Amino acid sequence: MIIDKILEFMTMMAWLLFAVLTIIFLVRNTRKYGIKAAIRKLFSFQQLLIALVLIIMLNFLSASLVFVQPHEIGVVVSALSAKGIRNQPIRPGLRWILPLAERTAIYPVFCQTYTMSGKPAEGQHFGDDSIRARTSDGQEVILDCSIIFQIDSEKVVQFHIDWQHRYIRELVRPTVRGVIRTYVSQYTVDEVNSKSRIYMGLTLSGKLRRALSKRGLIVKNFLLRNLAFSSEYSSSVEQKQVALEGEQQKKYEAKQIENLAKGHAKKITIQAKAEADAILLKAKAKAEAHVIRAKAEADALKLLAAVLAKNPDLLTYQHINELPQDVKVMLLPDKTAVILPLPRDMNSGKTLPFSNPFEIPISPQISVKPTGSSATQQQKKKIEN
Repeated sequence: MIIDKILEFMTMMAWLLFAVLTIIFLVRNTRKYGIKAAIRKLFSFQQLLIALVLIIMLNFLSASLVFVQPHEIGVVVSALSAKGIRNQPIRPGLRWILPLAERTAIYPVFCQTYTMSGKPAEGQHFGDDSIRARTSDGQEVILDCSIIFQIDSEKVVQFHIDWQHRYIRELVRPTVRGVIRTYVSQYTVDEVNSKSRIYMGLTLSGKLRRALSKRGLIVKNFLLRNLAFSSEYSSSVEQKQVALEGEQQKKYEAKQIENLAKGHAKKITIQAKAEADAILLKAKAKAEAHVIRAKAEADALKLLAAVLAKNPDLLTYQHINELPQDVKVMLLPDKTAVILPLPRDMNSGKTLPFSNPFEIPISPQISVKPTGSSATQQQKKKIEN
């Protein structure tokens, strides 16, 4: 690029200097010899002719050198080619062409962005450049979008033949608007509204990629920036949304009440079950206690029976130990341990006297024995023996 610019500058300065020198030469010789003689001397001046040849050669060299930037690619239109154009483009770098017979058309190969928006400052076109499409049920949909693309360097020769530098205005813009309108026309407004923006962007990106790749453009990305509807439809959607939110709120409140009722019922069920389990545990514990007590009593009776079998007088010994302090006389029928208090007077309540305080025969089968401490000790000794 620097060499190209230097050569252009040198060529321009050389032509300017040549023109100034030529004018000075003519003016001087005209004053001395006249105009005709001055012209004859001009063409006979060898130094001036040599300068002219050098300037022409420098101009030829500048026109034959073309520097292609790294982000560009060149198409050579050639009068020497059978099709009027070279079959292969020229790649980035310093390249040679044949001056006067060939010229170069430079195209960018970096990514370009074209935006169509309803806001004047966002798009390439001033004013409202948004896309207005009709759905299958006749509703209007307004879309703002951007497409990112680049020229296919492998197809740039045919791309130049087809579009030259008109491709943005006559290819990209109409194709994007046509594909979007065709896509929207296949759905109702409710279906377009229900589809997510990401899904629509991916679908339209695929359609545009296929449509533009055939014409020499590579679609890098498609951005659906905004999706709007008519004011009537937007108002109806808003009303539906408000009604739907109210219905959802009522369902939520009913669900909360149902959950509270279920929670209360569950709480009552748990409490009733806990009380029933407690009653069952108490009854079970009581029954087990009775069983244990009965078993203990049975074991005690077995042990007592075994002891009594070996020592029958142990029962009489136990009766004597359990006598109260106010018992004075013990009536013992024959072979029967029956204990009775001494007889008392009905009127005075005093104990009746006996002639023999140690033994009073009442009948052949019954005898009365005093139960003082000495008698008790004698009976205990007898049993212990």
